[in-house]
Amino acid sequence: MAHVAIVGAGIAGVPCAYELRKRLGHQHRVTLIGSSAYFEFTPSNPWMAVGWRQRQDTRVQLSGPLESKGVEWIADGVESIDTSGRRLVLRNGRDLHYDYLVIATGPKLAFDEVPGLGPDGFTQSVCTQEHSVEAWEKYQEFLLNPGPIVGAAAGASCFGPAYEFATIIDANLRKRKLRDRVPITFVTSEPYIGHMGLGGVGDSKGLMESELRQRHIKWVTNSRITAVTDGSMAIAEHDEEGKLKKEHQLPFKYAMVLPAFKGVDAVAAVPELCNPRGFVLIDEHQRSKKYPEIYSAGVCVAIPPVEPTPVPTGAPKTGYMIESMVTAICENIVAEIAGKPPTAQATWNAICLADFGDTGAAFVALPQIPPRNVTWTKVGKWVHLAKVAFEKYFLRKVRTGSVTPIYERYVLKALGIVSLKKAG
Repeated sequence: MAHVAIVGAGIAGVPCAYELRKRLGHQHRVTLIGSSAYFEFTPSNPWMAVGWRQRQDTRVQLSGPLESKGVEWIADGVESIDTSGRRLVLRNGRDLHYDYLVIATGPKLAFDEVPGLGPDGFTQSVCTQEHSVEAWEKYQEFLLNPGPIVGAAAGASCFGPAYEFATIIDANLRKRKLRDRVPITFVTSEPYIGHMGLGGVGDSKGLMESELRQRHIKWVTNSRITAVTDGSMAIAEHDEEGKLKKEHQLPFKYAMVLPAFKGVDAVAAVPELCNPRGFVLIDEHQRSKKYPEIYSAGVCVAIPPVEPTPVPTGAPKTGYMIESMVTAICENIVAEIAGKPPTAQATWNAICLADFGDTGAAFVALPQIPPRNVTWTKVGKWVHLAKVAFEKYFLRKVRTGSVTPIYERYVLKALGIVSLKKAG
């Protein structure tokens, strides 16, 4: 009997647990470990920050759905990983042995790398539901006395939510007839608007610049946030060679800043498992280069930057890209348990629906990392509606345990979007 333990109950971990439980015989155990009792649909967080969603709308209590499918569920954090003994030590002191381990923890939010950053400092975040609820509370206070807003990504490797926040809050303020009282500035480490850590997707540069211009949102690129105080953000702008060009203060009444990411402590502490930032080093089969019984998927995976940039800019891990990682992991663990070598490789194809409040942009990059076979970008109100529909659809899949229905597989395949590379 094999025991597969999965750490992290997010967009990677929950589908992985359901898929493995479906494919492995019941003589094998599948255990999912998450630090919260709930699955939280992170892409909804920017909506929550402006009061368009309530917390209960975008989360699922996991105990019922998981147990109904035969997945063991532990709502607790992992304190440490003992690779020599194949053992997890949980925060409650419990030891849990594993034969295979899937690390899908997501990131540690490195607010501490910039003085004054984060909900414990002077800026808001939409990285978690808890942060988004607090951002909504601060936003309601802001509406009573509006002023400048800054939306920013401080060395982040996930730029989509920052763009979404800036445009969603623009749409929200226009509905409230307050937009004329609120200058908005978008600050980013990207070398140009629409780079998104991907080197652009199609004409994303022109598309996103046009979108921000139409909304009267100013931008500052090639920039670092060096410090934040109450009402003021210190910005260091760099030239195309990465040399400091100028430093200045950007005043704000309200700011939402995505932080840089690191690996979570329990994972980063394992010798030779991770890179210096704590992200898991994997081979072409999503497997640890040091520990063959450990796999990893999602934001916690180490992916090199797509290209050198004047200010370091990380590569994002988008939803479908993560789904392809999970599919490869499940294929490979099932193969290994059956005594076969792992051969499945994820395509890392990317589909992104970026909501702008009243419209949106859809990006398709096949694969996500250049050179690509397909790059496709479209803008329209349909994207906003599609993202709302996808939110409801994904939450329903989590509630029912039907993570990849057969009709979804066929529709995406018909569009040329597949999760695994062909053998050979």
